[in-house]
Amino acid sequence: MATVEMNGKSFEIDEDGFLLDYKTFDKEWVEYVRQQEGIDEMNDEHWKVVNVLQDYYEKNGIAPMVRVLSKLTKYKLKHIYELFPSGPGKGACKMAGLPKPTGCV
Repeated sequence: MATVEMNGKSFEIDEDGFLLDYKTFDKEWVEYVRQQEGIDEMNDEHWKVVNVLQDYYEKNGIAPMVRVLSKLTKYKLKHIYELFPSGPGKGACKMAGLPKPTGCV
């Protein structure tokens, strides 16, 4: 287990850089992941993906599959990859504070 810091806040992460405790998600976490992912600025589309992922996770206890995420956001998969260059699983789920997906996200 490792710890990262952003703007004076510490986050415990797993070996792949995902939050160990979803409840510690906040704007400093988003800022940290944004920088790690090489995203210049968060826009409404980024936030929509993050919010949909969190809502789905809170209701179902897992991250949605890629097709479900695409359907819920109404974004084509290609666009999600444009928003999150490392992909919906690694980039978007990490930014949303979700655990590392075990399936196909």
